[in-house]
Amino acid sequence: MHQRRHGHAPNSPDYLPAAGYDALLPAYDLISRLLGAATMHRRLVELADLDAARRVLEIGCGTGNLTKLIKRRQPGAEVVGLDPDPRALAMATRKAAGLGVRFDRGYSQSLPYPDDSFDRVLSSLMFHHLDAEQKRGTLAEVRRVLRPGGALYLVDLGATPGGHGPLRRLGPHRRLAGNDADTLTGLCTEAGFGAVAVLDRARTRIGAVSYYRGIA
Repeated sequence: MHQRRHGHAPNSPDYLPAAGYDALLPAYDLISRLLGAATMHRRLVELADLDAARRVLEIGCGTGNLTKLIKRRQPGAEVVGLDPDPRALAMATRKAAGLGVRFDRGYSQSLPYPDDSFDRVLSSLMFHHLDAEQKRGTLAEVRRVLRPGGALYLVDLGATPGGHGPLRRLGPHRRLAGNDADTLTGLCTEAGFGAVAVLDRARTRIGAVSYYRGIA
């Protein structure tokens, strides 16, 4: 869930590190478990219909928990995780040793892959970190790298922060602005996806999340 950010300070990374700070990386997996990320990952993989997928990409993979789950669910597929944070990728690589998963460094707005190269692209709790321009760029790139008939599946928080459990302190935080279902489905359609839909909604420990699908 790490992506390029604007207005970063000199000598600071141009992405949001895990949990917001490099110092929290060792605790990132524990924090994720406590906040219920594993449940969201399982539901996303269930919805993503991976049985026919031969190449799968996760954007904003962080420490690789969802990427590992994808590989275990579809061991015959080539599975790739992408993230700009080298420290998170190093942790992900250690955790996935022996699974045959590949991790690449890069940004979702400029995917380092050829056109029509993946059957599925998955994203978990990343899109609310992107502003409108970055969302458009990411969706255009995802659409480009998906094969005809391939699909994007993503899960993310809604735009209204009220009642978001530990995220209540964010108030009307700009990261959640423009992350409502109407906006996200509209941006998917604008990027050229068909059969765009909200497949499921759930209340989690961090608040309401929605699961989206867009067909290339």
